[in-house]
Amino acid sequence: MELVCIDKQTFEELRVRFCEFEDRVTRLCRPVEDLGLKNWLDNQEVCDILRINKKTLQAYRAKGLLPFSRIKNKLFYKPEDIRRLLELSYHPLIKSKL
Repeated sequence: MELVCIDKQTFEELRVRFCEFEDRVTRLCRPVEDLGLKNWLDNQEVCDILRINKKTLQAYRAKGLLPFSRIKNKLFYKPEDIRRLLELSYHPLIKSKL
């Protein structure tokens, strides 16, 4: 093994750069939930939740009933938008007089 000696100033510069690099890697490797993205749902998850097929989900998007975000060919939905759709479609039971 070869021993390399460097002066203190060079060592400090390397240490600072390494710490900056470490911080950058930590930010990039941060779990998805830290970014607030774990709650977004994809097509299949929304279909499973609403018990509908992909064609019906496409119709909801086309009619403007369900907002979405598109990244390339992948669609994502916010859970609160799914909840809002369900609440807007809710029809309470009307008790009839017996």
